[in-house]
Amino acid sequence: MAQGSTIQRQVSYGINWSSAIVSTALLCCTTPAIMHAQKPAAPAHRPAFHFVQPEPINFDDHEGWTQIFDGKTLTNWDGDTEVWHVEDAAIVGESSPDHPSGTTNIIWKGGQPANFQLKLEMKLEGKGANGGVQYRSLLVPPKLGPAPEGLTAEQQQRWQQNQDLSKKRAKWNMSGYQADFDFDNKYTGQLYEQSSPRGIIAWRGQVVATEPNKKPTLLALLGTGDEMKAFIKPGEWNQVEIIADGSTLVHIINGHIMSVLVDTDPKFAQAKGYIALEIEGPGNLKIRHRNIWLKKLP
Repeated sequence: MAQGSTIQRQVSYGINWSSAIVSTALLCCTTPAIMHAQKPAAPAHRPAFHFVQPEPINFDDHEGWTQIFDGKTLTNWDGDTEVWHVEDAAIVGESSPDHPSGTTNIIWKGGQPANFQLKLEMKLEGKGANGGVQYRSLLVPPKLGPAPEGLTAEQQQRWQQNQDLSKKRAKWNMSGYQADFDFDNKYTGQLYEQSSPRGIIAWRGQVVATEPNKKPTLLALLGTGDEMKAFIKPGEWNQVEIIADGSTLVHIINGHIMSVLVDTDPKFAQAKGYIALEIEGPGNLKIRHRNIWLKKLP
């Protein structure tokens, strides 16, 4: 409802109550006969004020939401089928030493939403598992270049492998906001910006604001990282929700706000873009995603 209407209504209430008070005062000053003859009428309407608790959290309430994964096929999703498949009503990303995924995404091609709520369930298997949800993201070429100096032979080999995988899966390389999620829950819940010099912008437990030509500013704390970590279920299904509304971005896990960013830096802020699921990490790992729902906001 428009703010002007609210103010107008409040002013109107104020005038009504002021009139009632003035009328009562005048009646009290009249003679008893007049007071008996002309009893003041009861106010026709009194504003009612109620204090009502909101409805409990219901992750399964889908009224007004659109299901963007049918639980059976990868229709409207685009990713390397060597990495991504459907299994037990979930989109599964898989990686192993023999068939490493590198850092790659499966992208929802049903649109590039601006303001929205997105909710899904995620489950990570394997200690090295690292993933997350990209949103308001762009397709960009991978950053390739010479190896850094001072690497050991093992590090050099790993670096070269990652370079080769980046080239192989360049089609799905992205930049943009990410709701981070990792098996060890070191980074789970934070707001990370993929392929950007900003990197981690809002750590778990933080409310952060950005402005042009300034370092991000901590506005408030939701709790310590360890306190917020207690709400995350390692190795189990976790309910994840993302709210992107204007410049405000909110990450929620299992009904608890993990991080908030108010991004007003035009150099980096994105008003709309792709939604995608990410996988990366060493060793044998799987990342599962199910019950994926989208609600567009004005």
